[in-house]
Amino acid sequence: MLRSSNPALKDSTFLDLSSGSVVAGDQGTMSLNGTVNKTGMLLLMTVLTAAFAWSQTMTPTGEVAPGAMGYLLGGGIGGFVLALVTIFKKEWSPVTAPLYALVEGLFLGAISAIYNAQFQGIVLQAVMLTFGIMFALLFAYRSGLIKATENFKLGVAAATGGIALIYIATIVLGLFGIKIPFIHDSGLIGIGFSLFVVVVASLNLVMDFDFIESGVEAGAPKYMEWYGAFGLMVTLVWLYLELLRLLSKLRR
Repeated sequence: MLRSSNPALKDSTFLDLSSGSVVAGDQGTMSLNGTVNKTGMLLLMTVLTAAFAWSQTMTPTGEVAPGAMGYLLGGGIGGFVLALVTIFKKEWSPVTAPLYALVEGLFLGAISAIYNAQFQGIVLQAVMLTFGIMFALLFAYRSGLIKATENFKLGVAAATGGIALIYIATIVLGLFGIKIPFIHDSGLIGIGFSLFVVVVASLNLVMDFDFIESGVEAGAPKYMEWYGAFGLMVTLVWLYLELLRLLSKLRR
């Protein structure tokens, strides 16, 4: 059974569970090259809108402009809504995935400007680390150094679920003025927690590679190339944000 802890690439994404077979569309079947090309397109769209948001939120003196919060909230909420639409209506992904990339870029540009205003150069470091990790894990996966066994998938899925619960608890408790101690601080425990989250986010890339490859082998519909690219984008955005958090803790 196909498995991924990425909510955009869950077990039933490619398979019709009622029949256990893949239903291909009229436009052909999913290919690995097609998915790679569409991932590149989504990354380019994200970079373009992120650069625009950065230019609008970062002043010449290196400070954050007052309008940064608009891009941050608008991009974050818009990206979340578009991600949900894409997950539940994956056949719409040729339209919703590019829209998600464009809107998410606004959020990433704004939050990157905020981090860079506090820690000069941190954004370039996070970007380089994100792509470095992605290519290193892709090489390791393609060469067979890392294999997405069932136990591996279960372990990463469980760890990802645990992290999600901690973040949800942080948000809910924060509404009542309660802060979870240590893990969000810049001490050894906080840095260790962020490092653990970065590792888990990175391993999700391996699961995404395996899931997409399995979909290609199963002959998934052509539009799933957009959906597979969207799933990778979700993980890359998460990894980038966690790297920003980790680097900021190390800088303090």
